[in-house]
Amino acid sequence: MLLEHAEPTSALAGPVAGLPGTTVPAPGTALAGDRADSARRWVGRHRRRLVAIEVGLAAAVAAVVLTTRAEDVQLAGGLLWASLSLVVAWPALLGVTGAYEGRAFGIGTDEFRRVSRAGLLLLAGLGFISYAAELDLSRALVVAAVPALALLTLVERYAARRVLHQQRVQGRGVKRVVVVGRGGAVLELVDRLQRTQHAGLQVVAACVTPDDRARVARAADLPVAGLDDVLEVAQRMQADTIAVTSASETAAQYLRTLSWQLEGTGLELLVAPGLVEVAGPRLHIRPFDGLPLLSVEQPRFTGWRRVVKGALDRSVALAALLVLSPVFAALALAVRLTSPGPVLYRQQRVGLGGRHFTMLKFRSMVDGAHTQVAGLSDGNDADGLLFKIKHDPRVTPLGRHMRRFSLDELPQLINVLRGTMSLVGPRPPLPAEVARYDSQVSRRLLVTPGLTGLWQISGRSDLPWEEAVRLDLRYVENWSLALDLQILWKTARAVVRASGAY
Repeated sequence: MLLEHAEPTSALAGPVAGLPGTTVPAPGTALAGDRADSARRWVGRHRRRLVAIEVGLAAAVAAVVLTTRAEDVQLAGGLLWASLSLVVAWPALLGVTGAYEGRAFGIGTDEFRRVSRAGLLLLAGLGFISYAAELDLSRALVVAAVPALALLTLVERYAARRVLHQQRVQGRGVKRVVVVGRGGAVLELVDRLQRTQHAGLQVVAACVTPDDRARVARAADLPVAGLDDVLEVAQRMQADTIAVTSASETAAQYLRTLSWQLEGTGLELLVAPGLVEVAGPRLHIRPFDGLPLLSVEQPRFTGWRRVVKGALDRSVALAALLVLSPVFAALALAVRLTSPGPVLYRQQRVGLGGRHFTMLKFRSMVDGAHTQVAGLSDGNDADGLLFKIKHDPRVTPLGRHMRRFSLDELPQLINVLRGTMSLVGPRPPLPAEVARYDSQVSRRLLVTPGLTGLWQISGRSDLPWEEAVRLDLRYVENWSLALDLQILWKTARAVVRASGAY
């Protein structure tokens, strides 16, 4: 077997392409299983740290309850045992709900859902035991202590996730991955994994069809081999995971044979279904007469969740407008005093179903800036259908500061209150952009545009057009209330950092 860009020899020992100066042992001297054992040990250490911290949190909450209710003699016995049971019951329930499974660490909102489920089970368990055993437990334990324990654990898991992501970006605790499939699909998956290093999957090699080897080696700068050399490449590169793309050469019999070959090697097999923008609860494995098929549910753009989203949008927008009214007044006065022209900038945008609406912003440019676009088109820093200039001469000094922290977008809360925008959703496009949409990009109009979204927390104006579209389509395909809350949480950090804002 020859790796592209490798030394022209059939032996597998020696220097590896793309890794100058690195020598990898030949098969049999350094097994992929050793790397897998190392990854499992790392997961075990992370799990033990979580257990220790969460036992400590349960003990702290129990101590607070006992201290605050120590004077209540009638509750003393039952309360003591109930409080002490938290120390054992809480980590046990977290284990039952899968919160200690390695695959849940640092992945999406799944880890948080499992912790929340454990909290609900603990509440239900205490309520049942109190009723069945006729224990008069303190309301402080049920109403305050258990929710507080769940909330503290969620905060602790978030902090642990941040540390975990930093470690993975530094190359610690990652899985070494060999990507298998056709050239185009392999390059796409490699690009995704390299852009999401915090996921903990480090691509170390690729196995593709013969016609794709040279192209993939040049584009990905990775060691590349054939589809029949997966095990040898995995051993040579000390990989512990094989990721197979959805292509004809890697379907059916090939995938079945590969899974048999991996038995007993310690190598994990991952299969990318080809639906990279569809995830979460929409994907299910359903057996039909013994044949396992991947079921993809249709995205839901109506129903009670949309009603809840609309009510939440308007409630939060109204509360924010009331609380921030002094800020609105100060910014309006500052805009009026520092630049001639109106305080608010009104612009036609396209919303849900292609309907036009007037989007409001504090004016951050000189009056009549839209008439100067033609003369600045040569300096466009954006690609695709966007027009962005990092050092736009039309932006006022005050406007530059407002844009840095997205203060100019605060009037869009009025749009949210009116229902033409949402707190979270795709970026509201201009009519000229929509006129050039193809059928795929037009799916952005299936949901209400948002004041913030995945594009906001992923780089804002620094994002290339294709990436911004991909993120918006990903939101459309996988919308949920939990995703909205996650985006709102991350938006605050993105605004404070002011990354990609100009």
